Amino acid sequence: MSMDRRQFLKIAGISSVLGLGATAASATHNIWTKGLDPEQADKNKEALIAKRWAMVVDMSKFKTEDDFKKVIDACHLTHNVPDFRNADGSVNKKDEIKWIWEAPYEKAFPGQDNKYMSEHIKDMPFLVACNHCDNPPCVRVCPTKATFKLANGITMQDEHRCIGCRFCMAACPFWSRSFNWRDPHGKNPNGEPFIKNENKEYPTRTKGVVEKCTFCTERLAVGKLPACVEAAPKGGLLFGDLEDPNSEIRKIVTNQYTIRRKPDLGTGPAIYYIVGGSDHA
Repeated sequence: MSMDRRQFLKIAGISSVLGLGATAASATHNIWTKGLDPEQADKNKEALIAKRWAMVVDMSKFKTEDDFKKVIDACHLTHNVPDFRNADGSVNKKDEIKWIWEAPYEKAFPGQDNKYMSEHIKDMPFLVACNHCDNPPCVRVCPTKATFKLANGITMQDEHRCIGCRFCMAACPFWSRSFNWRDPHGKNPNGEPFIKNENKEYPTRTKGVVEKCTFCTERLAVGKLPACVEAAPKGGLLFGDLEDPNSEIRKIVTNQYTIRRKPDLGTGPAIYYIVGGSDHA
């Protein structure tokens, strides 16, 4: 989906007149929580509640490539992430949709290495996703409030509001958003559907919209941890309330040395990494 400046200003003007602010965006579509509005999740007795959701990735727990694959597959299968493969199995970089993926150290943490750093760490794959920042630039640039921030710190993406301008993609310094250049409901040249095992409990997307990780808001609303956390090796992905002094992740962030992606940008990522001590093969 593309638009010129005049079209963009028209849509932005309509949004302003209708008052489509962050509060309205969070109260309009109940597509993440099976009928339960994200901002009202605390009214559900089963919901997992936090003042500030955050995640700790302990790289020492990821020892094989299969450990990474299980996490990625769990996320993508749960959220109907399309696999836009060509007939030969390759994927055009432009078409790739990913909510969580592997990245080498130099891309995950640019500028945070030194010439004496272990080659082992430099060669390690790191799990990366949307960082659900304290100050997300993606939210500031979205003209329709399709991306907005919940009170619990999660940065949401409402595909129903998305007009495909991709301003959020340009603003995100972590490249954590993907654009559907193709119809997710289509098939590759071999006749295989892009979404092979559709999860009927989660909505699919359309061509021309942006999508990304949402920290599994729809699962939190019914008392479940994110799919990636459940699929990870024990202790590999820890998820909890960073504002709770007694939570496990708060104790880890307080008492252990952790790093975050591109901290100098001031966005305040909510994903922390324990890097040392891994014997990943």
